[in-house]
Amino acid sequence: MENQMIFERYELKYRITRAQQLLLLACMQGYMAPDCYGRSTVRSIYYDTDSFRLIRDSMDKPVYKEKLRVRSYGRVTGDGTVFVELKKKYRDVVYKRRIELPERTAMQWLAGRAECPEQSQIAREIEYFRSFYPTLRPAVLITCSREAFAGVRDEGFRLTFDDDIRFRTHALSLRADVWGEPLLGPDEVLMELKTNGGLPLWMTGFLTEHHITKTTFSKYGSAYSLLRGDRDHGGKRYA
Repeated sequence: MENQMIFERYELKYRITRAQQLLLLACMQGYMAPDCYGRSTVRSIYYDTDSFRLIRDSMDKPVYKEKLRVRSYGRVTGDGTVFVELKKKYRDVVYKRRIELPERTAMQWLAGRAECPEQSQIAREIEYFRSFYPTLRPAVLITCSREAFAGVRDEGFRLTFDDDIRFRTHALSLRADVWGEPLLGPDEVLMELKTNGGLPLWMTGFLTEHHITKTTFSKYGSAYSLLRGDRDHGGKRYA
């Protein structure tokens, strides 16, 4: 169905400076083009148990981990739609199941006040996830400004730049304004490369030339580290 999608890919993360971002934007000319979202403000509500079991398990770096979130690309108004996403990672491969629903319908379904209008395998997987974690509830709202690009010749290769990444633990609504505690420094950008296979040669060349290496940065994991008072999250701590 058109409002359901399944992804299976590798997702590689890099923390880069704004100067490196500008160099890469120049290098990307002819290889990448803005995708259908272009630049947007991404809002994501992450669900977890009362004891934060999901993020605690994830930070232990298991072979398999999973998360549930509701995401919008921009502020939701009226009957706006959102994506309910069940994201799983086994070793280095990310598997994502996604259903598009009206925001009110999605929130009522995940709160247990209504049934999902979609009768599908993805809906059943999300239902099973909810029953397996009975105390599941909205835990954190994470927002960021995102620029998204897709490969001109390879549509399976995607790139995103996220900056102004913030989180909060109240006013968890996709209809609310953007505010919260920052997760990156003012000169940092989180770059994600998403691919079904290897990286293009031009990209590997750029990464090598500028000594840019992968990171294990997790937005929700970094937010949780701050919530429990850790002074270090992902290698750096910012006031």
